[in-house]
Amino acid sequence: MAGRITAVLGPTNTGKTHYAIERMLAHRTGVIGLPLRLLAREVYDRIVKARGPSVVALVTGEERIVPERAAYWVATTEAMPEVGADFVAIDEIQLCADPERGHVFTDRLLHMRGLHETLFLGSETMKGAIAALVPGVQFMRRDRLSKLSWAGSKKTSRMPARSAIVGFSVENVYAIAELLRRQKGGAAVVMGALSPRTRNAQVAMYQNGDVDYLVATDAIGMGLNLDIGHVAFSATAKFDGRRMRHLFPHEIGQIAGRAGRHTMDGTFGVTGDASPLPPEVITAVEEHRFAPIQRLQWRNPRLEFGTAERLIRALEESPQNEWLSRGREADDLRALKALVAVPEIADRLRHPHDIRLLWDVCRIPDFRSISESEHATLLGRIFGFLQAGKGVPSDWLKSQIERIDKPLGDIDTLSRRLAFIRTWTYVAQRKGWVDDEAHWREETRAVEDRLSDALHGALTQRFVDRRTSVLLRRLKQKETLVAEVNDKGEVMVEGEFAGRLEGFRFRQDGTSSPDEAKMLARAAYEALKPEFSLRADRFYNAPDTEMDFTEQGGLMWGSTAVGKLVKGADPLKPSVEAFVDEEAGADVAEKVKRRLQHFIDRKVAALFEPLLAMSRDEALTGLARGFAFRLVENLGVIPRESIATEVKELDQDARGQLRKHGVRFGQYTIFQQALLKPAPTRLRLVLSSLWEGLQEFPESPPPGLVTIPYIAEVPTSAYTLSGYRPAGSRAIRIDMLERLADILRTQDTKGGFEAVADMLSITGMTLEQFADLMQGLGYKAEKGEREKSRPAAEPKAPVEGGENPIPEEASPIAEAEAEAAETAPETEVFYTFTWAPRPRAPRHDRGPRREGGNREGGNREGGEKRQGGKPEFRRDREKGDGERKFDKPKGKKPHGKPRDEEKARHFEARPPKKDKPIDPDNPFAVLAALRDRK
Repeated sequence: MAGRITAVLGPTNTGKTHYAIERMLAHRTGVIGLPLRLLAREVYDRIVKARGPSVVALVTGEERIVPERAAYWVATTEAMPEVGADFVAIDEIQLCADPERGHVFTDRLLHMRGLHETLFLGSETMKGAIAALVPGVQFMRRDRLSKLSWAGSKKTSRMPARSAIVGFSVENVYAIAELLRRQKGGAAVVMGALSPRTRNAQVAMYQNGDVDYLVATDAIGMGLNLDIGHVAFSATAKFDGRRMRHLFPHEIGQIAGRAGRHTMDGTFGVTGDASPLPPEVITAVEEHRFAPIQRLQWRNPRLEFGTAERLIRALEESPQNEWLSRGREADDLRALKALVAVPEIADRLRHPHDIRLLWDVCRIPDFRSISESEHATLLGRIFGFLQAGKGVPSDWLKSQIERIDKPLGDIDTLSRRLAFIRTWTYVAQRKGWVDDEAHWREETRAVEDRLSDALHGALTQRFVDRRTSVLLRRLKQKETLVAEVNDKGEVMVEGEFAGRLEGFRFRQDGTSSPDEAKMLARAAYEALKPEFSLRADRFYNAPDTEMDFTEQGGLMWGSTAVGKLVKGADPLKPSVEAFVDEEAGADVAEKVKRRLQHFIDRKVAALFEPLLAMSRDEALTGLARGFAFRLVENLGVIPRESIATEVKELDQDARGQLRKHGVRFGQYTIFQQALLKPAPTRLRLVLSSLWEGLQEFPESPPPGLVTIPYIAEVPTSAYTLSGYRPAGSRAIRIDMLERLADILRTQDTKGGFEAVADMLSITGMTLEQFADLMQGLGYKAEKGEREKSRPAAEPKAPVEGGENPIPEEASPIAEAEAEAAETAPETEVFYTFTWAPRPRAPRHDRGPRREGGNREGGNREGGEKRQGGKPEFRRDREKGDGERKFDKPKGKKPHGKPRDEEKARHFEARPPKKDKPIDPDNPFAVLAALRDRK
């Protein structure tokens, strides 16, 4: 009975193979099938390191290591053993569509199952096919942690360091590597035809930094996890064994995806004579979106061995499922047809056993790739030995191996000998084909290792410039290369400027040639060793006042960046990454990192002291402790509507305990007042952005501003963490908003009220801006105009002597202007505000009612009820922090007004005017009289 079946799909470089290894080791037994012998060996070594060699088996066409207590089997997909294992995994499952090998992967997809768990790993292009062919499968997507971007076309001479250049023929790979040797000092070479030993040696040379460039075939697209920053295609077409064709977009994505690792971003492009990729292909690769695979290659697994003709007919049978198509004629089928056509062999096929044996021999891969006829001749010779019942003669096998065991010659000769030995390694792995199987397995493996080492040496000699070692020797001669560092951090080598020391990193001058640059860098680092130690001691003893953090999480020592903050185990416990060159040494790096950690720990402790003190208060229990945890989790600021239920459940004792720590229960926000200061706010934004894993951190507003512009693209959470709440076209500081809310609670929000001077003073707004703010808070603002009241005229002081002077004769113009000013009324704009919450949807349109809450305003503490759409809060008399607690007298409203006076309430924003006769020509005066009429 098969267990859970999961398809783990996603782009390249997402760690799918690593995930499969973890899942397999979680079971008692397991089998994992991998597309390459190189990758199988790498996975085998990792599992042996974790579980030991006594329980791990490796089975490939050329290698077989099977201990007696084997529990975990690592194999190439073609060599997967049919054992009853708890766990089964197939890697690179998208190879089901491969014209050459696809039928093998399709067979494993359809039939290989683990008793408890089965994993299919590969590209998301397989999702539709897997869903159609595998009942009950579950899908899991794994995304890249880094970004992959198109970098355009670059010349090989301008290729950045840590680049991989991809070619699709041996000749092309060699030509590129030779060019890099001349221009860049050398390159490592990786091809599918290399043995695992040669490939690993070349990869180690790249990983160690002996060379900064890698030249590879498309074999780099599977299982090769290296520190590659850029992948360049020297061609966009390849020979697939039958014809030249352009690469498919998903093939380009598979190879380009090797650029970048974990969270390190990568780029891809073209070089040499390769034309730039079409825009649609670039977009598909960057966004990991490719056309789904519509057909899987299939070959009939139910073979008939009655006669050779029946076997061939079964192999050529067409599938009945629309998702499957008969694959291209494989090498083993062509070899079978060729051998059956030989009369001497056809006459010896008298029994189904002979047919089965011939088929097993035909499945020996054509590693040599000389010609089909030569391959068939070799297979016929082996079949003759095996049918005779004595296996391959040891003397004959020994002579074949001795002809190959010659670790001398050029790259092509050694590569050809490695291909030849793979044939005999494969034969030695088959049970019963040779005498003393263990001996011949060891013998063929030893020959392969010797040839592999020789090939690695030949590749290194040809494609790595030996002048590098000469430069390293010259560096040891102090009299030839003298370096020094001045007080400005400038590094001089032989009197020439080599670069500058910035903090604990050396910035090399980029004007020198590659060879010269490497030599100067080594000399500069020799001179910088004592300087690194002196700077580290000085930095470690520097006061915190010399250090600071930037709003993007950088850590500064004066004006120099010396590190950055990284996500820690807790939002209030960030970790640090020090910017220290590797050449400075582990001691210097550790000292710088430790000092930076001390700085940020003390900074958090000082700026968030009220929050940390509350988290440590053992007197807080029950709901109060849980609420404190929520506040700590949100760094001291929480929108009230997000925790309305928790607020409602708090009793007055719990609130009192929290208020002792400066917690304010506002109408709109729950916060600690001390944490709204500029310094905690700035740090809170950095810590929250780190915890959320943002690429770009929001910056804190300038200190002292009551309101700031509201930008719709900025998340509301960023405003909350900054200490502001969006309302209309601006965002208002949350503590000033609570002061405004205190005033608004004294107003008749149902009957309407006007803005008073205190409201405008608190917000620092004009009347128009205040109206926009109030609408953002849920109020309706009605604009109007009226006659502006005039102050009463002051009596004139009496003139000395007790008599008024004789007035001079007034001019006619002055009299006319005075009369016009006396008759023309002066108007003013005013707004009337009423509480206008969003209308509730009909009951059938609304979602489920949240327990203890409401839809518009969330929960209100103490069980307050909404009357007329206006939220009412109770103020605690002792604290006065925006919540009032009343004993309601019978027959009175919470504000103390008698109920029968409710309709008679009237509020004015200015003193009452004296009664004046109504001017029939003044419409504003008539409207005012109508408004005041009882």
